[in-house]
Amino acid sequence: MIQLNHIRSAYLGILLLSGTVATPIQADQHASDPFAQDDRPAADYALHKTRKARQVLAFTGIGEGMTVIDMEASGGFYTEIFAKTVGRGGTVHMQNPPFFDGFAGDAIKARVANGRLPNVKQMRTAFDTLPVADSSVDVVTWLLGPHELWFYPEGVEKGILGDPDKAFNELARVLKSGGHFIALDHRALAGAPAETGGTVHRIDDKIIIERAKAVGMILTEQSDLLANAEDDLVKNVFDPSIRRNTDRFLLKFTKQ
Repeated sequence: MIQLNHIRSAYLGILLLSGTVATPIQADQHASDPFAQDDRPAADYALHKTRKARQVLAFTGIGEGMTVIDMEASGGFYTEIFAKTVGRGGTVHMQNPPFFDGFAGDAIKARVANGRLPNVKQMRTAFDTLPVADSSVDVVTWLLGPHELWFYPEGVEKGILGDPDKAFNELARVLKSGGHFIALDHRALAGAPAETGGTVHRIDDKIIIERAKAVGMILTEQSDLLANAEDDLVKNVFDPSIRRNTDRFLLKFTKQ
């Protein structure tokens, strides 16, 4: 049987929903304050602070009318923020591999129940298959997830979540010229192999930088917003002594 416990714990905060949300958001509520109190899952509000979500949003450069892909959106914590930022003239694709249905399915359904986020489209694909047109996306975000490209769940075909080479090619294909790819992840020791992503759920940021560069994207900005010099960079990110306080890198790439 497929073991999902260690993935499930990664998103526990996202999946602590207070019940099915069902009240549609009116169009004039979009493109207002994306952090205002409303009908979203109550657990989101605590995560706004711990994830420094307002500052992360500012770093992404996402704005009204844009088309965004929220890679590995899981229960949609950031999807909701992006949807309210781009407004009714924009679109947010909530991407999750079908494999995630086993632990995030109910949270995903609740997030978009009864059309409450009308500008959100679900994208149920592997990371290396993004069913949108070439050069059609303004921003692709991948927050706390690029390391998953090297995670191989027990009991299923290796690479079920997506091939790393193909995934980065897809990111470059869908982005407009001048569009941005935002990568946020748990930092591993410098020189750590990519496979660290499948063991302690960390990745050396240089691996992401090199792969993005290889597909025509250049690093244009980086932030220490979520840095933590006290993290030893080797503990599993679910270790209670470091969970939710890991040293995380935040990178912005621009497609040439």
